[in-house]
Amino acid sequence: MSVKWEKEEGKNNGKLTFKIQPDKIKEGLDIAFNKVKKSLNVPGFRKGKVPRQIFNKMYGEEALYQDALNALLPEAYANAVSESKIKPVGQPEINVESMEKGSEWVLSAMVTVEPEVKLGEYKGLEVEKHSTRVTAKEVDAELERRRQQQAELVLKEDEPAEKGDTVVIDFEGKVDGKAFDGGKSQNYSLELGSNTFIPGFEDQLIGHKADDDVEVKVTFPEDYQAKELAGKDAIFDVKIHEVKQKELPELDDDFAKDIDDDVDTLTELKAKIKEQIKEQKEAAAKNAIQEEAISEAVENATIGDIPEVMIEDDVQRQMDQYFGGMQQQGIDPQMYFKLTGTSEEDLRKQFREGSEERVKTNLVLEAIVNKENPEVTDDEINDEIKDLAKQYGMDEKAVRAALSTDMLKHDIAMRKVVDEMTDSAKPVSKTKKKESK
Repeated sequence: MSVKWEKEEGKNNGKLTFKIQPDKIKEGLDIAFNKVKKSLNVPGFRKGKVPRQIFNKMYGEEALYQDALNALLPEAYANAVSESKIKPVGQPEINVESMEKGSEWVLSAMVTVEPEVKLGEYKGLEVEKHSTRVTAKEVDAELERRRQQQAELVLKEDEPAEKGDTVVIDFEGKVDGKAFDGGKSQNYSLELGSNTFIPGFEDQLIGHKADDDVEVKVTFPEDYQAKELAGKDAIFDVKIHEVKQKELPELDDDFAKDIDDDVDTLTELKAKIKEQIKEQKEAAAKNAIQEEAISEAVENATIGDIPEVMIEDDVQRQMDQYFGGMQQQGIDPQMYFKLTGTSEEDLRKQFREGSEERVKTNLVLEAIVNKENPEVTDDEINDEIKDLAKQYGMDEKAVRAALSTDMLKHDIAMRKVVDEMTDSAKPVSKTKKKESK
């Protein structure tokens, strides 16, 4: 195929000219004729049995050109892209240069391509060192958190509510003397100091006892999710039914055995908690090093202007993933927008904020993969399929059918490149990092 790529100077746009040869055109015309003849009614012939010569005489072969082009264009364009070694983004604008009978067809496509990436340093980068040391204070804090989870609520008899107590209440809220949606409930359990209600609400119940009626006055925050209530003053009529306080278990060997069947003593539980915190810190440190190494590699690279279509594609991809996650949890997107007082456009703007950086990161990682070209074995692909099948509860055959070998190879290669960048990074102190900068 004869292909010509003419890029506009200083831009990510260009003109891709390519041809379709007569033998291919013949194939396309055959496809087009077999498609249209099924619906033709010609006197003297059964439907769908009109000979090609009769059709050409009645309508002319040119009547098949558009359908033939539609059939041939996807493959012709894909081959032209492959031959010219360009990386298009978005949809091309196709133009017909010539479609003369008996000659090759000449077509052109106005194409937007990925910006050029010139890699800088991406291995052995200095990153901030993250401590994975676990202190006794951290172990004690986790132990106390688990102790709080085992707390029992005990009824307080004729005693005022304190911060940390739980009250069982009925309430009804009004704005300008009128009740509003979501402002009423009965036998609601509220932990005072949990900050789950409007600021100031919980504080006004402290000091009151069971059977007390309390008038709570609050002001909804200016950024409150229900816009019709934002910034409004409200009065809640509250009836306190019960006041309960937490009763915590003793920190002893019995407590340790109650919450973990694999330990016999409190000392063993503390040692296990310490090991768990260390594993979490090591994983967090590795993630932080990975993110910093990638960020520095992007910073060290020289990247051309990002086409708007790449930004839009990234935003749409983020939107699709977000909506997909909501639907998996049984949340309808429209209901989400109603509850949060936001819109699809608000969410789009939110994702757009980090879009350019995400696109740049992707471009740099792709450039590194192309340069390093890490080997991916069949065993690694098989292991990847097994992991994905286990992760999503799918049959391995279904995973193979859903994902091509090229896709799997690409994902594994990308992960290898990122792992190598992370492993080669040099953790240094925060002070030394600043000096180096």
